[in-house]
Formats: sequence, C-alpha cells, structure tokens
Amino acid sequence: MASEWEVIKFGDCAQRISDIVQPHQMAERTPYIGLEHIVEGGLQLNGQADASEATSAKTRFRRGDVLFGKLRPYFRKVVRPKFDGICSTDIWAVRAKNGSDQGFLFYRMASQEFIDKSMGASTGTRMPRADWGFLSQWEMPLPPLAEQKAIASILGALDDKIELNRRMNATLEGMARALFQSWFVDFDPVRAKLDGRKPEGMDKATAALFPDAFQESEAGQIPKGWTEDTIKNRASNIQYGFTQSATKDPVGPHFLRITDISQGRIDWDSVPFCQATDEEREKYRIKDGDIFIARTGASTGDNIYAVDPPPAVFASYLIRIQFSSPGLGRLVGEFTRTPGYASYVAGTIGGSAQPHASAQTLAGASIVFPTEEIANVYYRTVRPLDLTRAANDRESRTLATLRDTLLPKLLSGELSVASIPKITE
Repeated sequence: MASEWEVIKFGDCAQRISDIVQPHQMAERTPYIGLEHIVEGGLQLNGQADASEATSAKTRFRRGDVLFGKLRPYFRKVVRPKFDGICSTDIWAVRAKNGSDQGFLFYRMASQEFIDKSMGASTGTRMPRADWGFLSQWEMPLPPLAEQKAIASILGALDDKIELNRRMNATLEGMARALFQSWFVDFDPVRAKLDGRKPEGMDKATAALFPDAFQESEAGQIPKGWTEDTIKNRASNIQYGFTQSATKDPVGPHFLRITDISQGRIDWDSVPFCQATDEEREKYRIKDGDIFIARTGASTGDNIYAVDPPPAVFASYLIRIQFSSPGLGRLVGEFTRTPGYASYVAGTIGGSAQPHASAQTLAGASIVFPTEEIANVYYRTVRPLDLTRAANDRESRTLATLRDTLLPKLLSGELSVASIPKITE
C-alpha cells in the first residue's frame, strides 16, 4: 500500500440507499432490475423488466449506483446501471460519499475480498443476507481521489471493451436469426420470385436455388421441393453424453454440463475439466457444428450450437445431435433457439416438477427443410458471423481474466496505476 493511502471504514466512503417505493408509486416503463437480471461475476446486466408489474415494495436507484445482490448465493451479482430505476429489495443500492469515486466503489464491491467479507458476515439460516452494519465497519485501504478515478478508469476500459463485444455479438446473432426467419420461416425469396421480383440481398446464383412456387403440406404451404421432417430423421448421429466427475483442475478436456449453457452461450473459462481416456475423448469430443440439448431438470430443452470449441467432452445429461451437412446442422442449430422449439419442448415435458426428456423426444420436433444446397448457402453466409462471435467471446474472456487479476492488486496498492501500461502492452 502506498504511503499516501489511508485506512478507513467502508461505511465512511459508501452509503446504502433506502429509498423504498410502493407498487402504486411505480410509473409504467420504469426499468426494474431483479437478481435474475444481473450476470453473476460478469459485472453486467442481462435485460430488465417493467417496474409497473411489481407487486411488492422495491428500492429506487440512480444511474451509476452500485447494485449488489445481498443474498449469500448471489454475492457475485454486482452491477452499475447506466439509468435510473427500481430494483429488488434483495439488492443493495450503494452510493459513494463525498471524497470517494463511484467507479472505484463499484470495483471495491465487485472484488473477491468484499464478497468474502460479505460471506463471513452474512446472517440468517434459510437465506443468509449480507450484514451492512458489519461491512460498514470493515477497514480498508483507500487511495487519494485522483488515484481512485485512475484505477476505475483502467478497470472500466476493460469492461467497456467486454460490453462492446457483447453488443456486437448480439447484433451478429440478430443478423443470423433475421436471415433464418426470412429464408426458412417467412419464405421471402420464394414469395419474391412468385411475384416476379428479384429476391433481396442475394446474388443471382443463390436466388436460382429457391423455387418460385409453394406446395401443400401438413405444415401448410411450404416452398415447392422442400420437405417437412423431424430433426431425428435428418440427423446423422444422436448421442448421450459422458458420465464422469467434474473438477476445476485441468486434468483433461473441458467437461461441458447443463449448468455451463446459458441462453445459447458457453463461458469456456468457467467450464470444469474431467479425466478421460483417449477412447473416451474421441467418443465424446465436442466438434464444430455440434448441437447440445439439456435433457433433464429445469433447463430441459436449453441448447447450444458449438462454434470453434476448445478441447472438450460433454456430460451425460446433455444429448448431442450431429448432421452430415454443415448447412443442415446450422439450420437446426438456429431453429432450436426459436420460441417454436421452446414451445415444442414445453409441450412434451408438460408441467412435470422434475422435467425429463429422451434424446428421441428432444429431436422429434418438425422443421421445414430446404434443399441441402440452400442450407449450405445459409451456413456459408452466417459462418463469418459465427466465427467473429466466437473470437469476440474469447477476447472478452481474456479481458475479464486480466481485469480480475488486476483488480485486487490495484485495490490493495500492490500495483501502481503507473505500472499498468507496461503490463497491458
């Protein structure tokens, strides 16, 4: 710790906001943040709701306040929103006092040290909560205000790039989804040719692959020459996963489990490892273009289309679906991310308290298949988008690791702000 730093109590630089709002006071379109909207350990939001739908009292926060999940299972849910709004009373809204920087306070509360202190002082048995009274007395080193701002700026630059990558990936994902919707749901190229128009956004050779008429099917009118079929009838392989124990130690390949899949994404840095023989590695090796679907528990039906994966195998509560054609695989990979597939899964498992579905059931959904040529054109069109998303995810994981490495060293004074440019070059 530098000599000009002082040791103060946490409560001397931070205040907990207790501006409680009742349901009838919540205006329509006021953003609402619950614990479900904060990414654990990611220091970012994953959506929001409308506060007017609330049925109980909430806490009002201002743009830039630190929101911290105060229940023990959610201590790693920390975020700093860029808007005014309402949050759950299970979340602390914390604001820096005069002489303290709000950005520095955010990273202080996101640090493992603060989380550990919260863990050690949590009270209650059924759902332990952090104890503000205890934490406010916690003594910690505090640099001068200018250095607080500089530290927050360095860490914030890393988070800004991570957020930029996230927004870019959302845009790329939306582009692939929009093309799927246009070609394989709305049949826009076929309708254009039927009307004597040139299909938009495609060259002459691609347009020639689409028919100019429809035919009747059990699914209604579909493009002429296309067929409605189940996923399992078109798949080249449907397979259950590997039964093994996971470990954080890198003793073998990554071990993909249901809990590692969230909204069509995988944070490979958080995926554990497992021991596997050469034969097991080959049998369960995750390949580019594989589709994985959860077959049990609350996440039944959740899925991922693998793009450029690291060395990994997959667990037994997942099923793998593979196709001989990369185009058909990418087509089905996009379809399984649609509300239509989610509705199909919900219908097959019903209202079971312990959802479970077989591989044949999860692969039993029907889809209108184009010709393999058209499917492969779709694959080649969206492949650059997929690869860019994968590269962005890898870069974001690297940046997050750098941030998490620098954070405790900067907060403790072990590293000076002046030394950071040399480290990050």
